[in-house]
Amino acid sequence: MNKVLLFNPRSANNTFRIPNSILNIAASIENRYEWVIVDGNRETNPQQTILDYLATGQFKYLGFTVMPGPQLRQAIPIAKAVKEQFKNTTMIWGGYFPSNHSKVVLDSGYVDFIVNGPGDNCFPKLLDALERFEPYEFLKNLIYKTNGKIVKTAKEDLIDQDSLPPLPYHQLNRFYPMEKYLGKTFLGDRTFAYHSSIGCPFTCSFCAVVPIYEARWKAKSAITVYNDVKYIKEKWGADAIEFHDNNFFVSEKRVVDFSGMVKNDNMTWWGMARIDTMDKFKDASLAAIREAGCKIIFFGAESGNDKVLAQMDKGGTQTGEQIIRFAERMKKFDIIPEYSFVLGTPAPTQAEVQEQIDFDINFIKQVKHANPNTEIVIYTYSPVPTEGSEMFEEVIKSGFAFPEKLEDWISPAWESFDLRKNPLTPWLTADMIDKIRNFETVLNGLYPTVTDIRLSLLKRKAIKLMAGLRYKANLFDYPYEIKLLQKVWKYRQPEIQGF
Repeated sequence: MNKVLLFNPRSANNTFRIPNSILNIAASIENRYEWVIVDGNRETNPQQTILDYLATGQFKYLGFTVMPGPQLRQAIPIAKAVKEQFKNTTMIWGGYFPSNHSKVVLDSGYVDFIVNGPGDNCFPKLLDALERFEPYEFLKNLIYKTNGKIVKTAKEDLIDQDSLPPLPYHQLNRFYPMEKYLGKTFLGDRTFAYHSSIGCPFTCSFCAVVPIYEARWKAKSAITVYNDVKYIKEKWGADAIEFHDNNFFVSEKRVVDFSGMVKNDNMTWWGMARIDTMDKFKDASLAAIREAGCKIIFFGAESGNDKVLAQMDKGGTQTGEQIIRFAERMKKFDIIPEYSFVLGTPAPTQAEVQEQIDFDINFIKQVKHANPNTEIVIYTYSPVPTEGSEMFEEVIKSGFAFPEKLEDWISPAWESFDLRKNPLTPWLTADMIDKIRNFETVLNGLYPTVTDIRLSLLKRKAIKLMAGLRYKANLFDYPYEIKLLQKVWKYRQPEIQGF
């Protein structure tokens, strides 16, 4: 059989994480097809490495995992180079970007198939069909182009996660020593990235997860998660875990059961949650989670404006009042709440957009007053093609459009769009974007993130002193002195660079 090359494009410059998505695909074909992994985070010239593999004549299938943002910078030119030099290779992309933007990906001519969501069944079945010259039209979770038309097959039910094979870490170690994947972070000296579930049971209209999973969620059991964590600790020496689930805390029972199992293993960990979900957790559950090593939790606060929360279709009971109350509640358990806010959502007039931005800037200050330890992450609203949502329909009516050519996605402007820093939306003016970014600069000056482990106490005091007067007086314009220090000291922004 032809061999398979799996590519994880670069996503970060300094911090390496286990390429879980592509490793999950490797697990699905383990003992069925020979495979290799090329990790763009660990290669100085991944394109040449890939071309060298293809030059052997043994590899016909290439699987790329592609998230919006930095991964496109490698994925697009490398895919183009591969197709120019090795026309008979079969290119298969998976991940949020190709699933949400399938037309522009397939129209490029570089990509032959898209795995639309989990590929645990779709990917190996597609390889089998191609190897045997059999039909693939009835495979689920597949998008492809035929006779000039895009074909999107039916979605598969989410697989029982406990039934999946374990990730082949030992095989990854053959290509790249595992030690480099266990980095020093705020959580620990040897931090490991792990997925314990897929999907999310909610339908937020600004979230790229929603079109893929359609409000579905499946998780590994607490005992499976614990056994994996214990293996990672004993085999690879991990002392901290980043749970990269879209929503780790959906089930109170699962999290509490896991906490009871891991509490004596001296592991520190982080995960993502919803405020209105965890606000229903018992005090005893939150205490158990903290005792088990949970140090910080990422929450999508998004806005303190109840009208905007409804516009975003948060899919629950979250309110501005609850956001502040829950931040205050978390002080009791010594768990750091990491709140993300999305500013610049669409509105009928620019005056209303500006009012919303001003409202949330003041609201963020209220959150910090209630619990100064709350980490604040600020995004600017970037549209996601969520078909059927009122918010996206409003976006389209405004005249916004995504790039029609794949190469345009790696222009500086659209890369900023993917990072949710400069969304290119018609209802936002340059002054509005400047106000958001300048407020963020001052806020990060007065409250430097605890996750930046390189920022010394002396540097923290110096930048806090500079930002304090601006913050109290609401003087956010032209904070050049703070930006200069952040640039010189290489201040880490967790929303872009992680921990």
